[in-house]
Amino acid sequence: MSISETIYEPLSPPGISNLEASEKEPAGLQLSDDKKRMADEILAHFTKEDYTIPGIENGELSEDEKFWLSHECMLRFLRAVKWSSAPAAIKRLEETLIWRREYGVYDVITTSHVEPEALTGKMMLFGYDADRRPAMYLRPSRQNTAESIRQVHLVVWYLERAAELMGPGVETIALMVDYADKAKNPSFSQARAVLNILQTHYPERLGRALIVNLPFLLSAFFKMITPFVDPVTRPKMRFNPECVREGLFTPEQLLKEWGGELLFEYDHERYWKALVQMCEERRARLMDEWRKRGANVGTREWDIKMAVEGAGAQNAETDPQPEAEVEETKSA
Repeated sequence: MSISETIYEPLSPPGISNLEASEKEPAGLQLSDDKKRMADEILAHFTKEDYTIPGIENGELSEDEKFWLSHECMLRFLRAVKWSSAPAAIKRLEETLIWRREYGVYDVITTSHVEPEALTGKMMLFGYDADRRPAMYLRPSRQNTAESIRQVHLVVWYLERAAELMGPGVETIALMVDYADKAKNPSFSQARAVLNILQTHYPERLGRALIVNLPFLLSAFFKMITPFVDPVTRPKMRFNPECVREGLFTPEQLLKEWGGELLFEYDHERYWKALVQMCEERRARLMDEWRKRGANVGTREWDIKMAVEGAGAQNAETDPQPEAEVEETKSA
């Protein structure tokens, strides 16, 4: 893909041929005896024959919920409670299972529901950082709607899609916030609501947060909400980084305005259709592989993704995949 071309669609996740040490398990899956005992205790809890989510009607786990309750998911919640105990992680997991149902992650926060919030590209997924994390861009200057719960729903929708674009061994996102062009900051209450959702129900999902063009007033706003940011998250925040020079991104995965090589223009019809199709196809392949392995709670994401990505890499050798839609930039 030439750097003189304008891109209109999201980039596919890095292929398996680009993975480092692709046949080795990530360090996070290699547990000490004590940590393994805690993980086994959580697995035993959720795989009891008569298990139901406590305190809600029709508490049997759905297929989507079983798929969500992967081995890595359990480890993320154990890390969130600092490996204090299996019961502490179980409590957090069950609170999130209840929240996902009540908040409507599976049936309310649908593509059609959030699309009006996405028309201007104020939030999008595009490219991957040097550690293959999906890059999630927030561009507040493109705000197109009055403050409402649906704006928060869009954040949740994109978090779910980002998880579908994570390759083997990837569990986190790179959050990219650009406050250029007189961006309007969210209200304090909305910012707290989003932070609470991220920290409570998506623990261990933020790999890094990069923030550029932060004006003085918004700098004060960030100082105001910092006490509500989890201490583990704060060190991941960087202001005005030089992404390529500092090795955070390769230039071919980064927008030009962030110091990369890619000319990207947000055309909603092109981008949205391509993103939804890419995520739906990836989720379908992952769930098919999960079902082949028994459709069990506690299945390892690593095993599923390696099987799917490996098959995709083999197919790619004989069946090249199309690149994102691009258009040559005409010289003046």
